[in-house]
Amino acid sequence: MSPRQRWEKWTALPLLGLSLVFIVAWTLYVIDESLPPQAMHVLRLTLVVVWLSFLVDYVVRLVASRHRGQFVRQNVPDLLSVIFPVFRPFRLMTLLKEIPYFRSRTASSTRVQFVAYALIFVLLFVYSISLAVLQAERGAPDANITNFGDALWWACVTIATVGYGDLYPVTIMGRLLSVLLMVGGIAIVGVASATVISILNERLSHAKRDRAAGQSDDRPESGPVEPRDTLDA
Repeated sequence: MSPRQRWEKWTALPLLGLSLVFIVAWTLYVIDESLPPQAMHVLRLTLVVVWLSFLVDYVVRLVASRHRGQFVRQNVPDLLSVIFPVFRPFRLMTLLKEIPYFRSRTASSTRVQFVAYALIFVLLFVYSISLAVLQAERGAPDANITNFGDALWWACVTIATVGYGDLYPVTIMGRLLSVLLMVGGIAIVGVASATVISILNERLSHAKRDRAAGQSDDRPESGPVEPRDTLDA
């Protein structure tokens, strides 16, 4: 086992826990403005500690890798989680592989894993963008997204490509997040459509094979042809 593999084995579960801690701390920090200053300070400190933990983990794994360029290309979500706060909850997805069920590689489990990853991604994506937009919009002049309910509603209708227009960001950061959400919504719809088509094609091919096998079983078996007896004249 290489040093990088040992490090990943030792830190996988602690980082999984820190990902959950980050989501809870960020949620409280953004949503609950009524918290006392001491509590807000603790939440800010918690967010910084989690970020530093992600940064140290990424740097150690990068230094311990033999092919660092390949490591960077294969771990883009981890790099984004270090640079941009909105991507930090997604570390939860990269660490799910440490759960025993997500290590299975059978055909049925792979399909279930894909659906689970897709659902977790959509939930984290909508939730993270909602928090980030609320944090960017709250307090801005003429802002109409001023609470988490409005932010979540706006994120849902935007990612669904509906976009009623009743709520919209007015800050530059909010609009950038809106573009990211729209692009993500289009990508999710495309992936979902391709997945459904793939499953239908797979089931159709299975049905055709079963039908062909049934027809071959129904055919009468032909025995060996016995030689005809010849009569002496």
